[in-house]
Amino acid sequence: MSADFELELLSSGWGLIEGPRVDEHDNFYFSDVPNGGVRRLRPDGEIEIVVPKRRGVGGMVLHADGGVVVSGRNIQHVTDAGSEVLFAPDVAGFNDMHTDSLGRVYVGSLRRNPFDESSPDEAGELYRINLDGSTDEVYGDVQLTNGIGFSPDGTRLYHSDSIPGRVWVSDVDGDVVSNRREFVAERKVPDGLAVDVDGGVWVALAEGGRVQRYTPDGEPDLAVPVPDQFVTSVCFGGADMRDLYIVTGGSTADALGAAGGGCIFRTRAPVAGVPTPLARVRPAS
Repeated sequence: MSADFELELLSSGWGLIEGPRVDEHDNFYFSDVPNGGVRRLRPDGEIEIVVPKRRGVGGMVLHADGGVVVSGRNIQHVTDAGSEVLFAPDVAGFNDMHTDSLGRVYVGSLRRNPFDESSPDEAGELYRINLDGSTDEVYGDVQLTNGIGFSPDGTRLYHSDSIPGRVWVSDVDGDVVSNRREFVAERKVPDGLAVDVDGGVWVALAEGGRVQRYTPDGEPDLAVPVPDQFVTSVCFGGADMRDLYIVTGGSTADALGAAGGGCIFRTRAPVAGVPTPLARVRPAS
């Protein structure tokens, strides 16, 4: 597979952007981790506030009942009518998340503050929030949880672990996730990820200035150069799911006319992405 990528700058001047998602109307959702809030970039370029002020939102999914499920100090479902806490264990916070085909939410916990070098070096977990609000610990020993995604047939779970520079892959059989192993080792710090319909895994490299696609066998394939070393996440959208959205955390080149800070880019991928299922989880009764 070969492709030339032309980046379109959609917005700039933000802090560290995370949690990118696109809805059925081509609205693009994103968070600003240090400055707070979740926003929606409409196709006409207008930006609306979806969740005000909330800081530390590293992951987000859209909910079938409307609104968004967001990470941070806990996991919340936020709608225009208010918010409900879905999960709030004794951890420092949560980062990235994804949904499976049933609408259950997989989310990684943080037991250390990644922005504080003096924070205790303690590994976190991957959790699953079930439809009835109950939760399961899928596995532990995740040093710095980041991007999560599933293969097109749902039988493989991918998970970025940024500190060791690994993307893990596990086998999925119903409720059972097993045989976690190395998918790729990446010294440029794997961050958010997205999966395409051919099973390719597109990984944002937080110290690599690019999005790197890996084949289902873990071999590096296409690379999308980005004029920002700090590439934080990636997602697919558009009517044909070939719009590739890339978000960053700062230091974008002036050549693109950016105002500095985190940016939102869009390009076209040669293969469609796997749609992210809507969340269907509800608070435990």
